[in-house]
Amino acid sequence: MEYVSALVPPVVMAVFFTGLIVTIVKTQGGANKAKEDAVVDAVLARAEHARQTHRDTEA
Repeated sequence: MEYVSALVPPVVMAVFFTGLIVTIVKTQGGANKAKEDAVVDAVLARAEHARQTHRDTEA
């Protein structure tokens, strides 16, 4: 029975890893891509604006 307890952790990790990969592949592209890109663009624009504002107030 020791072999069962030795095999359970790797099998569980393999199942979760496979689920993770499937989830990543399914969420690439499609309708969600435009929303995700818009969110990233907004965050980058906000960070750039904050950086420029900070630089202007130092001068």
